[in-house]
Amino acid sequence: MANPIRRPFKYCFISASLILIVVNLIIYFITNSSTKLMNTYGLNPGLFLYHRMYWQIFTYMFLHGNFNHLISNMLGLFFFGFSVEKALGSKEFLLIYFLCGILSGLFSLGYFIATDNYRTLLIGASGALYSIMLAYAVIYPKANIYIFGLIPIPAPILVIIYAIIEIFTQFTGLQAGIAHFAHLFGFLTAFLYFIIRMGVNPLKVWKNAYFN
Repeated sequence: MANPIRRPFKYCFISASLILIVVNLIIYFITNSSTKLMNTYGLNPGLFLYHRMYWQIFTYMFLHGNFNHLISNMLGLFFFGFSVEKALGSKEFLLIYFLCGILSGLFSLGYFIATDNYRTLLIGASGALYSIMLAYAVIYPKANIYIFGLIPIPAPILVIIYAIIEIFTQFTGLQAGIAHFAHLFGFLTAFLYFIIRMGVNPLKVWKNAYFN
């Protein structure tokens, strides 16, 4: 009997990554100047738990603190998201994006509660974006990403470098105000997604790409 969790979607391509970029841009210009909207739709542990604002686990992905935050995430979504969507189809791409984004938010929520940090406001598509970045590295393990347009770095190595940077900055307190754990949870949820949903171990893919 086939595993229903691994049942593939019928392939279709609707440029969902580009649609997400447009939606994020529109929402940014609607919400950026409104503290009330940011607090209502960003992910805050206190409001989520005690005021039952459960929609925040989804809506936080569409909010960004400033234009640089927005553009960096949307550029990443453009460069990585389009290729992942093209390879897997729009339905699978959207499932990865939203499921990993929601799970990244839930893991972050658990971390905030465990550290008694109920005033934090988590916003941004970074958790979902990092999951797409890992997906790109699994689908295209031999692809090179050109840093500053000059330095080629294999996609799996870039993921590892980003993970190390996020761990280092989280525990050293550098770059305060950035949800480094949310980024790491994005990698983690995508890693688990490929194992559970796709039946693919990213580590084996990368090993086979470079050592076989």
